[in-house]
Amino acid sequence: MDIQIENLTKSYGAQKAVDNISFEVKTGEILGFLGPNGAGKTTTMKMITNYIQSDEGSIMIGGKTPDQVSIKSHIGYLPEHNPLYTEMPMLDYLIFCAELQGVAKSSIRERVEKMVRVCGLDEEKHKYIRELSKGYKQRVGLAQALIHDPEILILDEPTTGLDPNQIAEIRDLIKHIGKEKTVILSTHILPEVENTCDRILIINRGKIVADGTASTLRKQAQGNAVLHVKIDGADTQSVYDKLKMIPSVSMVDVLDGNLNAFEIQSKEGLKSNKDVFHLCVAQSWVLTEMIPFETKLEDIFRELTLN
Repeated sequence: MDIQIENLTKSYGAQKAVDNISFEVKTGEILGFLGPNGAGKTTTMKMITNYIQSDEGSIMIGGKTPDQVSIKSHIGYLPEHNPLYTEMPMLDYLIFCAELQGVAKSSIRERVEKMVRVCGLDEEKHKYIRELSKGYKQRVGLAQALIHDPEILILDEPTTGLDPNQIAEIRDLIKHIGKEKTVILSTHILPEVENTCDRILIINRGKIVADGTASTLRKQAQGNAVLHVKIDGADTQSVYDKLKMIPSVSMVDVLDGNLNAFEIQSKEGLKSNKDVFHLCVAQSWVLTEMIPFETKLEDIFRELTLN
Protein backbone atom coordinates (compact mmCIF):
# COMPACT_ATOMS: atom_id res chain seq x y z
CA MET A 1 0.00 0.00 0.00
CA ASP A 2 1.57 3.28 -1.15
CA ILE A 3 1.87 6.47 0.91
CA GLN A 4 1.83 9.89 -0.78
CA ILE A 5 2.71 13.03 1.18
CA GLU A 6 2.26 16.44 -0.44
CA ASN A 7 3.12 19.86 1.01
CA LEU A 8 2.70 18.68 4.59
CA THR A 9 3.07 21.43 7.22
CA LYS A 10 2.68 21.49 11.00
CA SER A 11 3.44 24.36 13.38
CA TYR A 12 3.54 24.61 17.16
CA GLY A 13 3.07 28.30 17.84
CA ALA A 14 5.70 30.23 15.89
CA GLN A 15 7.83 27.12 15.27
CA LYS A 16 7.33 25.06 12.11
CA ALA A 17 7.98 21.46 13.12
CA VAL A 18 7.28 20.23 9.57
CA ASP A 19 7.72 22.70 6.73
CA ASN A 20 5.99 21.92 3.41
CA ILE A 21 7.44 18.43 2.80
CA SER A 22 6.50 16.00 0.01
CA PHE A 23 7.56 12.39 -0.51
CA GLU A 24 6.24 8.97 -1.47
CA VAL A 25 6.75 5.47 -0.10
CA LYS A 26 6.07 2.50 -2.36
CA THR A 27 4.53 -0.81 -1.34
CA GLY A 28 7.16 -3.20 0.03
CA GLU A 29 9.71 -0.43 0.61
CA ILE A 30 11.54 0.25 3.89
CA LEU A 31 12.08 4.01 4.13
CA GLY A 32 14.62 5.26 6.64
CA PHE A 33 13.41 8.59 8.05
CA LEU A 34 16.65 10.12 9.29
CA GLY A 35 17.31 13.35 11.14
CA PRO A 36 18.63 14.91 14.35
CA ASN A 37 16.46 15.23 17.42
CA GLY A 38 13.76 17.84 16.84
CA ALA A 39 13.99 17.62 13.05
CA GLY A 40 10.29 16.79 12.57
CA LYS A 41 10.39 13.00 12.23
CA THR A 42 7.97 12.15 15.03
CA THR A 43 5.56 14.94 14.10
CA THR A 44 5.42 13.65 10.52
CA MET A 45 4.75 10.09 11.67
CA LYS A 46 2.02 11.23 14.03
CA MET A 47 0.32 13.01 11.15
CA ILE A 48 0.56 9.94 8.91
CA THR A 49 -1.07 7.81 11.62
CA ASN A 50 -3.69 10.54 12.25
CA TYR A 51 -2.53 10.93 15.85
CA ILE A 52 -2.36 14.68 15.18
CA GLN A 53 -3.77 16.80 12.36
CA SER A 54 -1.65 18.69 9.83
CA ASP A 55 -2.03 22.45 9.32
CA GLU A 56 -1.63 22.18 5.56
CA GLY A 57 -0.98 19.57 2.88
CA SER A 58 -2.34 16.12 2.18
CA ILE A 59 -1.66 12.51 3.15
CA MET A 60 -2.93 9.69 0.97
CA ILE A 61 -2.62 6.05 2.00
CA GLY A 62 -3.69 3.63 -0.67
CA GLY A 63 -5.68 6.48 -2.21
CA LYS A 64 -7.46 7.36 1.05
CA THR A 65 -6.83 9.89 3.81
CA PRO A 66 -5.72 8.51 7.22
CA ASP A 67 -8.75 9.98 9.03
CA GLN A 68 -11.02 7.54 7.25
CA VAL A 69 -11.93 4.75 9.67
CA SER A 70 -11.39 2.07 7.05
CA ILE A 71 -7.75 3.04 6.47
CA LYS A 72 -6.70 2.91 10.15
CA SER A 73 -6.90 -0.88 10.13
CA HIS A 74 -4.15 -0.93 7.49
CA ILE A 75 -1.62 0.86 9.73
CA GLY A 76 0.54 -0.53 12.53
CA TYR A 77 2.27 2.05 14.76
CA LEU A 78 5.08 1.74 17.29
CA PRO A 79 5.58 5.16 18.97
CA GLU A 80 8.98 6.35 20.16
CA HIS A 81 8.09 5.72 23.80
CA ASN A 82 6.66 2.20 23.69
CA PRO A 83 3.31 2.50 25.58
CA LEU A 84 2.96 -0.93 27.19
CA TYR A 85 0.71 -1.96 30.06
CA THR A 86 3.53 -3.39 32.15
CA GLU A 87 1.26 -4.96 34.80
CA MET A 88 -0.35 -7.26 32.21
CA PRO A 89 0.93 -10.70 31.21
CA MET A 90 2.36 -10.49 27.71
CA LEU A 91 -0.14 -12.86 26.11
CA ASP A 92 -3.09 -11.09 27.72
CA TYR A 93 -1.77 -7.77 26.44
CA LEU A 94 -1.49 -9.06 22.87
CA ILE A 95 -5.00 -10.52 23.06
CA PHE A 96 -6.23 -7.15 24.32
CA CYS A 97 -4.49 -5.35 21.42
CA ALA A 98 -5.98 -7.76 18.92
CA GLU A 99 -9.46 -7.07 20.28
CA LEU A 100 -8.87 -3.31 20.09
CA GLN A 101 -7.76 -3.65 16.46
CA GLY A 102 -10.90 -5.54 15.52
CA VAL A 103 -9.34 -8.93 14.87
CA ALA A 104 -12.10 -11.55 14.62
CA LYS A 105 -12.49 -13.49 17.88
CA SER A 106 -12.03 -16.77 16.06
CA SER A 107 -8.62 -15.56 14.76
CA ILE A 108 -7.18 -13.86 17.85
CA ARG A 109 -5.44 -16.89 19.33
CA GLU A 110 -3.88 -17.74 15.98
CA ARG A 111 -2.65 -14.14 15.43
CA VAL A 112 -1.16 -13.94 18.92
CA GLU A 113 0.67 -17.25 18.45
CA LYS A 114 2.02 -16.06 15.11
CA MET A 115 3.26 -12.75 16.50
CA VAL A 116 4.93 -14.52 19.41
CA ARG A 117 6.73 -16.69 16.88
CA VAL A 118 7.57 -13.97 14.33
CA CYS A 119 8.80 -11.51 16.97
CA GLY A 120 10.88 -14.09 18.84
CA LEU A 121 8.90 -13.93 22.07
CA ASP A 122 8.31 -17.62 22.69
CA GLU A 123 10.81 -18.01 25.55
CA GLU A 124 9.31 -15.04 27.43
CA LYS A 125 5.63 -15.41 26.54
CA HIS A 126 4.42 -16.43 30.02
CA LYS A 127 5.98 -13.42 31.78
CA TYR A 128 4.46 -10.15 32.84
CA ILE A 129 5.60 -7.27 30.62
CA ARG A 130 7.29 -5.60 33.60
CA GLU A 131 9.61 -8.62 33.88
CA LEU A 132 10.93 -8.29 30.32
CA SER A 133 14.20 -6.72 29.22
CA LYS A 134 14.12 -3.53 27.12
CA GLY A 135 14.80 -5.58 23.99
CA TYR A 136 11.87 -7.92 24.63
CA LYS A 137 9.60 -4.98 25.44
CA GLN A 138 10.43 -3.54 22.03
CA ARG A 139 9.55 -6.91 20.49
CA VAL A 140 6.18 -6.79 22.28
CA GLY A 141 5.70 -3.29 20.87
CA LEU A 142 6.34 -4.62 17.37
CA ALA A 143 3.98 -7.53 18.00
CA GLN A 144 1.13 -5.17 18.99
CA ALA A 145 1.79 -3.05 15.89
CA LEU A 146 1.57 -6.17 13.71
CA ILE A 147 -1.22 -8.01 15.51
CA HIS A 148 -3.91 -7.01 12.98
CA ASP A 149 -1.66 -7.76 9.99
CA PRO A 150 -1.44 -4.16 8.69
CA GLU A 151 -0.07 -3.35 5.26
CA ILE A 152 1.82 -0.31 6.57
CA LEU A 153 4.17 -0.23 9.55
CA ILE A 154 5.27 3.07 11.16
CA LEU A 155 8.19 2.63 13.59
CA ASP A 156 9.45 5.63 15.56
CA GLU A 157 12.96 5.06 16.99
CA PRO A 158 12.38 1.29 17.47
CA THR A 159 15.90 0.55 18.79
CA THR A 160 16.37 3.46 21.19
CA GLY A 161 18.06 2.32 24.40
CA LEU A 162 18.88 -1.19 23.19
CA ASP A 163 22.30 -2.84 23.41
CA PRO A 164 24.15 -3.82 20.19
CA ASN A 165 22.87 -7.41 20.23
CA GLN A 166 19.27 -6.28 20.73
CA ILE A 167 19.63 -3.67 17.96
CA ALA A 168 20.85 -6.36 15.54
CA GLU A 169 17.92 -8.62 16.46
CA ILE A 170 15.29 -5.89 16.01
CA ARG A 171 16.97 -4.79 12.75
CA ASP A 172 16.80 -8.33 11.35
CA LEU A 173 13.16 -8.60 12.41
CA ILE A 174 12.26 -5.34 10.65
CA LYS A 175 14.04 -6.44 7.46
CA HIS A 176 12.09 -9.70 7.53
CA ILE A 177 8.79 -7.89 8.08
CA GLY A 178 9.62 -5.32 5.40
CA LYS A 179 9.66 -7.93 2.64
CA GLU A 180 5.87 -7.85 2.53
CA LYS A 181 4.88 -4.51 4.08
CA THR A 182 5.45 -0.79 3.54
CA VAL A 183 7.66 0.43 6.40
CA ILE A 184 8.68 3.90 7.56
CA LEU A 185 11.48 3.64 10.11
CA SER A 186 12.43 6.79 12.01
CA THR A 187 15.87 6.98 13.61
CA HIS A 188 19.02 9.03 14.09
CA ILE A 189 21.23 5.91 14.25
CA LEU A 190 23.12 5.86 10.94
CA PRO A 191 24.17 2.16 10.80
CA GLU A 192 20.56 1.17 11.47
CA VAL A 193 19.38 3.08 8.39
CA GLU A 194 22.16 1.79 6.16
CA ASN A 195 21.71 -1.84 7.19
CA THR A 196 17.93 -1.93 7.25
CA CYS A 197 16.44 0.51 4.74
CA ASP A 198 15.96 0.47 0.98
CA ARG A 199 15.89 4.26 0.80
CA ILE A 200 16.88 7.16 3.04
CA LEU A 201 15.07 10.43 3.56
CA ILE A 202 16.93 13.04 5.64
CA ILE A 203 14.92 15.78 7.34
CA ASN A 204 16.36 18.82 9.10
CA ARG A 205 14.47 21.69 10.75
CA GLY A 206 11.25 20.42 9.25
CA LYS A 207 12.50 20.30 5.65
CA ILE A 208 13.62 17.36 3.52
CA VAL A 209 17.28 17.88 2.64
CA ALA A 210 18.07 14.54 0.92
CA ASP A 211 16.21 11.57 -0.57
CA GLY A 212 17.75 8.44 -2.11
CA THR A 213 19.63 5.21 -1.45
CA ALA A 214 22.80 5.30 0.65
CA SER A 215 24.82 4.70 -2.52
CA THR A 216 23.07 7.54 -4.39
CA LEU A 217 23.57 9.98 -1.53
CA ARG A 218 27.28 9.11 -1.38
CA LYS A 219 27.72 9.69 -5.10
CA GLN A 220 25.95 13.04 -4.88
CA ALA A 221 28.04 14.12 -1.89
CA GLN A 222 31.39 12.77 -2.96
CA GLY A 223 31.88 14.77 -6.17
CA ASN A 224 35.31 13.93 -7.50
CA ALA A 225 36.66 10.42 -6.88
CA VAL A 226 39.46 10.21 -4.28
CA LEU A 227 42.19 7.56 -3.90
CA HIS A 228 44.62 6.87 -1.08
CA VAL A 229 47.76 5.18 -2.46
CA LYS A 230 51.16 4.01 -1.22
CA ILE A 231 53.98 3.56 -3.73
CA ASP A 232 57.50 2.14 -3.25
CA GLY A 233 60.44 2.38 -5.63
CA ALA A 234 61.25 6.09 -5.79
CA ASP A 235 61.58 9.16 -3.56
CA THR A 236 58.47 11.02 -2.51
CA GLN A 237 59.10 14.09 -4.68
CA SER A 238 59.56 12.05 -7.88
CA VAL A 239 56.37 10.08 -7.29
CA TYR A 240 54.47 13.25 -6.42
CA ASP A 241 55.61 15.06 -9.58
CA LYS A 242 54.65 12.19 -11.90
CA LEU A 243 51.29 11.60 -10.23
CA LYS A 244 50.40 15.27 -10.84
CA MET A 245 51.10 14.80 -14.54
CA ILE A 246 48.43 12.09 -14.98
CA PRO A 247 45.69 13.62 -17.22
CA SER A 248 42.82 12.33 -15.07
CA VAL A 249 44.29 13.74 -11.83
CA SER A 250 43.28 17.17 -10.56
CA MET A 251 45.16 17.26 -7.25
CA VAL A 252 47.76 15.27 -5.27
CA ASP A 253 48.50 15.63 -1.55
CA VAL A 254 51.28 13.91 0.39
CA LEU A 255 49.79 12.04 3.37
CA ASP A 256 53.03 10.55 4.70
CA GLY A 257 56.38 11.21 3.02
CA ASN A 258 58.15 8.39 4.87
CA LEU A 259 55.63 5.84 3.55
CA ASN A 260 55.18 7.51 0.13
CA ALA A 261 51.47 7.81 0.91
CA PHE A 262 49.35 10.14 -1.23
CA GLU A 263 45.78 11.32 -1.62
CA ILE A 264 44.80 11.65 -5.28
CA GLN A 265 41.71 13.54 -6.38
CA SER A 266 40.43 12.85 -9.88
CA LYS A 267 38.99 15.39 -12.27
CA GLU A 268 35.21 15.66 -12.30
CA GLY A 269 33.56 12.61 -13.86
CA LEU A 270 36.85 10.70 -14.14
CA LYS A 271 38.61 7.95 -12.16
CA SER A 272 42.37 7.62 -11.82
CA ASN A 273 42.71 4.01 -10.64
CA LYS A 274 43.92 2.53 -13.94
CA ASP A 275 46.11 5.54 -14.77
CA VAL A 276 47.91 5.29 -11.42
CA PHE A 277 48.40 1.54 -11.91
CA HIS A 278 49.81 1.97 -15.44
CA LEU A 279 52.17 4.71 -14.22
CA CYS A 280 53.53 2.40 -11.53
CA VAL A 281 54.09 -0.35 -14.11
CA ALA A 282 55.84 2.05 -16.51
CA GLN A 283 58.09 3.41 -13.75
CA SER A 284 58.75 -0.03 -12.17
CA TRP A 285 57.27 1.20 -8.91
CA VAL A 286 55.57 -1.10 -6.42
CA LEU A 287 51.96 -0.10 -5.72
CA THR A 288 51.48 -1.40 -2.17
CA GLU A 289 48.08 0.17 -1.48
CA MET A 290 45.19 1.72 -3.40
CA ILE A 291 42.03 2.56 -1.47
CA PRO A 292 39.06 4.36 -3.03
CA PHE A 293 37.85 6.88 -0.47
CA GLU A 294 34.11 6.55 0.07
CA THR A 295 32.09 9.31 1.64
CA LYS A 296 30.50 7.98 4.84
CA LEU A 297 26.80 8.37 5.52
CA GLU A 298 27.84 10.08 8.75
CA ASP A 299 29.69 12.77 6.78
CA ILE A 300 26.67 13.34 4.53
CA PHE A 301 24.35 13.54 7.55
CA ARG A 302 26.56 16.07 9.34
CA GLU A 303 26.96 18.21 6.23
CA LEU A 304 23.20 18.37 5.68
CA THR A 305 22.11 18.90 9.28
CA LEU A 306 24.80 21.13 10.86
CA ASN A 307 23.63 24.36 9.32
